[in-house]
Amino acid sequence: MPAPGESPALDDAVGDLAAVVTVTDDGGSSGRLRQDFNMLPPGDLRNCMVALSEEEDLLTRLFAHRFRAGSELKGHSFGNLFVAALTEITGDFAQAVQLASKILATRGRIYPATTANTTLIAHMEDGSVVRGETSITASHQRIVELTFDPPHPRPLPETLEAIARADLITVGPGSLYTSLITNLLVDGIPEAVASAGGVRVYIANLMTQANESLGLSAADHIQRIYEHTRRPIFDYAVVNTGAFSAETVARYAAEGASPIVADIERIEALGVRCITGNFASEENVVRHTASQLADVVLELAQERTQRPRET
Repeated sequence: MPAPGESPALDDAVGDLAAVVTVTDDGGSSGRLRQDFNMLPPGDLRNCMVALSEEEDLLTRLFAHRFRAGSELKGHSFGNLFVAALTEITGDFAQAVQLASKILATRGRIYPATTANTTLIAHMEDGSVVRGETSITASHQRIVELTFDPPHPRPLPETLEAIARADLITVGPGSLYTSLITNLLVDGIPEAVASAGGVRVYIANLMTQANESLGLSAADHIQRIYEHTRRPIFDYAVVNTGAFSAETVARYAAEGASPIVADIERIEALGVRCITGNFASEENVVRHTASQLADVVLELAQERTQRPRET
């Protein structure tokens, strides 16, 4: 969900916010800490903490700071090292994340999808198998299926509780396989989302991503998610139908990406109702307009709380 402070409606309407974050990164600072300290990678969690922080600017900049010198420190994020230190002190990665969140005055709670130290495995269209998130992202083969090694990691009980209590559950935007499906592979999470009483919303990406979703439409994204969850989990999909400038399309095409095709009829054939509109902001990087997106999903949540869930 967009970060607090970017929409007055979001600040006023959200009383309890929880984020579930993937922990399969094995590159950069997170990968080095994972190898050196046999701990879960903190990078994605740190980014989430910084985005949701209500602390003053200097502290959030400190957590995001990456060292530029020193043979051992160069490339490390201060926030990652801070979480690593808290993990050693407490002996519990999940507790370290909660303590770091308190220091940053993070609005809401942030949970790792699992505290199991697992490796992401991708089974490719050509029959090859690629191990590790970094190698998967760098591969040029199309992903057919994701699994974990060891298999069947368990979620935190607090994560399942947060899903069950939520009035609104959003999935996306983000990398289809290494951000979204990764969370939904954790045992118990797909079942929890499928049975949740809150409104469940998929927020479609604006652009395809080379090596993960090249050539996939909005409906293809949902279908790939369902192939891994093995059950439908969305009530709505928020899909951008606004056109991009020729300059933006050309710039992304040079990187092997293109606007996501909004195949509305195929999405609704999956039992998912579409909310369409121009949700994109074109700058150096195409992003969703946070305030507009927040208003849309909050309105869906408010409608749901005022009527019984359809069966």
